[in-house]
Amino acid sequence: MKKINLSLLSLVVMAGLSFSATAQTVTKKAKLTETELNRWSHLDLAKDTIPGMSVDKAYAELLKGKKGVPVVVGIVDSGVDIEHEDLKSVVWTNKKEIPGNGIDDDKNGYIDDIHGWNFLGDITKENVEYERIIKDKSLVDEKTYLAAKAMNDKKVAEATQGKARLEQMLVTLTEGDAALSKHLGKTTYTTEEVNAINSEVPAIQKSKADMQKMLSFGMPIAELKEAIQKQLDGFVTLLNGDNLKTDYRKVLGDNPNDITNTKYGNNNVIGPDKEEARHGTHVAGIVAQGRNNNLGGDGIANNVQILTVRAVPDGDEYDKDIALGIRYAVDNGAKVINGSFGKPFSPQKQWVYDAIKYAEKKDVLIVHAAGNDAKDIDYNDNFPNDSDDKVTEFADNVITVGALNYEYGNKVVARFSNIGKINVDVFAPGVKIYATTPKNTYSFLQGTSMASPNVAGVAALIRSYYPKLSAKQVKHILMDSGVAIESDVIVGGKPADTRPFSALSKSGKIVNAYNALQMAAKMSKK
Repeated sequence: MKKINLSLLSLVVMAGLSFSATAQTVTKKAKLTETELNRWSHLDLAKDTIPGMSVDKAYAELLKGKKGVPVVVGIVDSGVDIEHEDLKSVVWTNKKEIPGNGIDDDKNGYIDDIHGWNFLGDITKENVEYERIIKDKSLVDEKTYLAAKAMNDKKVAEATQGKARLEQMLVTLTEGDAALSKHLGKTTYTTEEVNAINSEVPAIQKSKADMQKMLSFGMPIAELKEAIQKQLDGFVTLLNGDNLKTDYRKVLGDNPNDITNTKYGNNNVIGPDKEEARHGTHVAGIVAQGRNNNLGGDGIANNVQILTVRAVPDGDEYDKDIALGIRYAVDNGAKVINGSFGKPFSPQKQWVYDAIKYAEKKDVLIVHAAGNDAKDIDYNDNFPNDSDDKVTEFADNVITVGALNYEYGNKVVARFSNIGKINVDVFAPGVKIYATTPKNTYSFLQGTSMASPNVAGVAALIRSYYPKLSAKQVKHILMDSGVAIESDVIVGGKPADTRPFSALSKSGKIVNAYNALQMAAKMSKK
């Protein structure tokens, strides 16, 4: 009954709103400028013809002159570079702890947890969950074990083909880069410079064509080489069976199958290697990097503190770490928790379910990425979630987010984004999002991992300026106040697969900060 009443209230409030855009009236614009691309998620669909979240409009018209309360946002991720120039001013500090005295001053079980907690200790690499299941089939029932084994067999087959393809790609990239560097007389060059090459030499023509393809990935050549090599190394490890031989968890000293064994990890929320905190640092920046400070990009929320929970390694997260990480963030005052992670197997899913329910009881909103497999998660597993049977929600404080492309029109859904009429709630910007990366750098990254913190940022804005609204109310505001797209879009990057945008999520909408804050203002007066 509570959910029904809330929906009815939302409908009443919506009737009095003036939305910023109706998607049908928008005409797609020319190629984005560099400035627009750097902050497209902040722009407005009606004004800019870019499917952003109208964040700038919200600040200019709704928040100007207003003062919100600080909101703690938990970032459960790979770690955060809390020393970054554009994040250090918004890092949460545990005032109940005395730094560096080696004593658990607040008696919460975590010694010197000044800026959060690192549940991974010095671990960076980890197995994926299906590998852990194969190594210890007692973790699951026979059906799940066979599903995990089938996935491993499929990955091995794909690795055989992928290894040869990546090896050739690396050769082509290396040779093409060397040829064009010599031809242009410099080791660093732009796409425009490559396109402008006019040569009759067949070898140069071939190198030009090869490098145009490579540059289309949108990454600097050096980073692309590293990415290819990393994936190639992963294939080799898989084919050698080395992926099943290493016990990465051993150095942590805990029992990952005992939820009561909580005394592990350390207070280094960056992790042992700053570069390994790239994902979490980017996620944190999307939410909270400084606005209008001439550094990098702009964060969505302007009055937040980032609490870091390091629980997501290079591999699959353990259910135990996620469950304890959620509880840690809740107990330390987080009102919004972002979870940009996921996996298809979850042996101890009940621990995570219980943590989600705990967060709901404590009025904490959890924002979760829908996943990047271009699958329908109404039919495919994607953990964690808020519905064990993919139909009935056991909690009403989780909002699951799909990813949008910056190109409005039938390509507006990111080709990688998972979908689900029941299990994806909303969509938000997730392609080429510019934000903080370790060591005072800034980068474009993409994924539902980037869409989720965009929504978490809007949620934090609502909780800052309208703190009396509950987590459940904020969730439904985000869903109900969005901009609906009433047209067909390409799904999974396959032009032959077009569907109504409304069929891809529960709300059929893209998150809009301006509309959400308008609705929040009206609801807070009820």
